[in-house]
Amino acid sequence: MRLANKVTLVTGGSAGLGLAIAQRFGSEGAHVYITGRRREALEAARASIEGRVTALTADATVPGDLDLLIETIRRESGHLDVVVANAGSIERMNFGDVTEEHFDRTFDLNARGTLFTVQKALLTVQKALPLLRTGGSIVLLGSVTALQGHPGAGTYSAAKAAVRSYARTWSAEFGDKGLRVNVLSPGPIDTPIIDGQADYFGQDPVALRAQMSTLVPMGRLGRPEEIANGALFLASDESSFMTGAELCIDGGMARV
Repeated sequence: MRLANKVTLVTGGSAGLGLAIAQRFGSEGAHVYITGRRREALEAARASIEGRVTALTADATVPGDLDLLIETIRRESGHLDVVVANAGSIERMNFGDVTEEHFDRTFDLNARGTLFTVQKALLTVQKALPLLRTGGSIVLLGSVTALQGHPGAGTYSAAKAAVRSYARTWSAEFGDKGLRVNVLSPGPIDTPIIDGQADYFGQDPVALRAQMSTLVPMGRLGRPEEIANGALFLASDESSFMTGAELCIDGGMARV
C-alpha cells in the first residue's frame, strides 16, 4: 500500500474529484480527513471511503473553520503527511458580466482558500509548530483552463493560474523543509460540475458532455478515478523527486 499509515487531508472531499481522491487514498492505507460544507454529503462520502476516515465540516474560505480543522487533526493524529487542496468551484461568466462579487467568490475559494489551507497546515494556529512534517507532499488542484482560453472562464482561469504560481513559489520556499509542492491539472472530467455549467452553454448536460468530448484529443471526458490516480502518484514516494511541477491529466487537451 502506497500510503500505509499516512495521515492525509483532502479539502472538498465530499463529492466529485475530492471524493475520488479520498477513496483512492483510503484504498492505499491512508487515514483520510475530508472536509466539506454539507454534513449530509460528508457522511455519505465517509461511508464510501475504505479504511480510517474522518469527515469534518469546514469551509476553506472561513479562517475559523480552517483553524478548527487543523487543530482537530493535530489533536487526533499529531501530524499530516499529505495535503490535497482540492476545494474549488467554477462559475462561468462572460467578461462584460463579471461583477466584484463573482470575482471575490471565485478567488476566495480557488486561490485564497488554497493559500490559507496550506499555510495553516504548515504553521498551525499557533504559527509555530508545523503539522505537515518533513517528507510531506502538498498537491494543489489546478485546471487546464489556466493554460488555454475558454469563453466565460476568465476569472476561474486566473484563479487557477494563481494556484499554479503558488506551486512554483512554495516549492522554492519549502524545499529546505523537505516538502514537495505540485499541481494536478485536470481537463474536462465527467462529474456533476458539468451539469452546473449547462445553463451557461444553453445545452442540456448530455449534449454538453458530448460537445466537451470533441475538444479532447482522446475523444472522451476523463473519469474521476483517473484524476485520483494522479493525486496518488503526487502524494506518494513514487514522485519523490518532483516538486514545482504540473501534472496535466486532460486527454492531451492542453498539449496537442
